[in-house]
Amino acid sequence: MYRLCIAALAGTCLTGTLAMADTLPGELPVDPYEVSNANAGAEPVDNPDMFAAFHGQAGIDRIVDDLVDRVTVDPRIEEIFRASDLVRLRRTLKEQFCYLLDGPCDYTGRDMVAAHKDQGITTREFNALVESLQFAMDTEGVPFAMQNKLIAKLAPMKRDVVTR
Repeated sequence: MYRLCIAALAGTCLTGTLAMADTLPGELPVDPYEVSNANAGAEPVDNPDMFAAFHGQAGIDRIVDDLVDRVTVDPRIEEIFRASDLVRLRRTLKEQFCYLLDGPCDYTGRDMVAAHKDQGITTREFNALVESLQFAMDTEGVPFAMQNKLIAKLAPMKRDVVTR
């Protein structure tokens, strides 16, 4: 069981097992997997000010949308995203960030190893993604110290994402 809150879609919460009916229009099907917040790759921050520092769900939505827009045109990493389901990517990143920032969301995506399997991501490409995330957070006006706290949660995932 899980609770999925998507504020950008009228603030609704869904409860149940992950099914295609729970995905967004245009999202492609994936092989079944166990839905768990453990798949997010880290525990939420222990700071009640973090979610607000990112301007709540609306701010997270803007950051993720900006991030995805950046990486899909960045010549260093655009190829990685060419075959990606960008609808699913946006949804699951928004959930992951909201969850990690101790917002009112649960993460319904796959674990980091499964989500990045066979992508052959390098350290250079991983760093380019982080750079784009930092630009997106700057654009949203997230304080630098709060940005670093999120990056600190995401950084250990490098070992699950970088495979070459």
